[in-house]
Amino acid sequence: MRRAPRGTRDILLQEAARWQFLEKIFREMCFTYNFAEIHTPIFEEAELFTRSVGEESDVVKKEMYIFRDRGDRELALRPEGTAGVTRAYLEHGLHRRAQPVKLYYFGPMFRYDRPQAGRQRQFYQMGIEIFGSGDPATDVEIIKFTSDFFARLGLLDLNLQINSVGCPRCRPFYLEQLRNFVRDKTALLCRDCRQRARVNPLRLLDCKNGDCRAALKDSPQMEAYLCPACREHFTAVLRLLKVLDVPFEVDPFLVRGLDYYTNTAFEFVSASLGTQGSLGGGGRYDQLVESCGGPPVPGVGMAAGVERIALAMEKKNLWPNEDVPSGIFLAVTGSDNEGREEGLALLYQLRAQGLKVEIDYLNRSLKAQMKYAHRHGFRYVIIWGEEERLSKRVKLRDLQAGEQREVSLQELGHLLSEQKGWIK
Repeated sequence: MRRAPRGTRDILLQEAARWQFLEKIFREMCFTYNFAEIHTPIFEEAELFTRSVGEESDVVKKEMYIFRDRGDRELALRPEGTAGVTRAYLEHGLHRRAQPVKLYYFGPMFRYDRPQAGRQRQFYQMGIEIFGSGDPATDVEIIKFTSDFFARLGLLDLNLQINSVGCPRCRPFYLEQLRNFVRDKTALLCRDCRQRARVNPLRLLDCKNGDCRAALKDSPQMEAYLCPACREHFTAVLRLLKVLDVPFEVDPFLVRGLDYYTNTAFEFVSASLGTQGSLGGGGRYDQLVESCGGPPVPGVGMAAGVERIALAMEKKNLWPNEDVPSGIFLAVTGSDNEGREEGLALLYQLRAQGLKVEIDYLNRSLKAQMKYAHRHGFRYVIIWGEEERLSKRVKLRDLQAGEQREVSLQELGHLLSEQKGWIK
């Protein structure tokens, strides 16, 4: 029997309905915050990610799915969403429109990693981006959106961790101090961090290895080396978060895993999920558009992992009540073609009203159809047989209340329309 490839999984039935719920809340939030939807290809030129995400980042060195197509072009499955959105922003001339431009996306990403709970090789992210403004208020809008989104889901115990990673003006001096600090601690570092210390020392702070974190406990902190502009920006972000009553914790070791971040970096973390506790995060990327071949355009964004959010909601029992009966089952009895045809006509009339209605396609007995309706959680059953055809009145059975009544076809339409919120 064929199985889904390791690190991928099928999303179906109850879980698919839960994901639809998450996407619905996310889209409603994007509408309120005035973000427009964008869809980008699942694969892009590999160079787009190596230049933007960073050649020495773990994403590029260890996790990207890279392949050559039949035209010998080097392509990659997207490991994250921001680079592709940035490419589209430039390719379609959005940088020449009135700024800022606010976009959102929802879709699959791909990274070769060890599969575990909340982490798959094909995983799903929802994200938002703002291009064209360096105002600290846009950083705060991204963070407030994320905070509001998690609050809508009932995830109220998340910790917002935030830091400034500086800019190309102040970061080089800090990196030199960091290199000097770890020079005599090389033996204490993991193999990856020994490499990072030579080529990309900022990634040292992102390592989750216990020995590495202990060795770096007293390392220099970026905050002490921020240039005046970066310090002013970060101070303004923190001040606005306080104005909006968004609690936060400054974490000097927070740098995120992608090289394009400048100034603000942040994460929302759940203590209950352990190492998979980061449910969403992002930051500012003021050099990303330029690195992709465009003019200098500031940007800021956020991405959240659908699987991790779903896992957190499951652990905290936050999903909507899925045991509430909903929908209508149309039980057609009798074997004559005319009765069945009239039953099908009634089915599609009800569906045209926007109602969730199902019918039996296996010619089962009324008893078997009722059993099916109970098992699949329908709220109502409409019984349509020879008697109902002749009288033009149907039996409407409420399975939740255990009640049944006869109503005319005209009354049925009005009655069900009034109850649409329950059975849609």
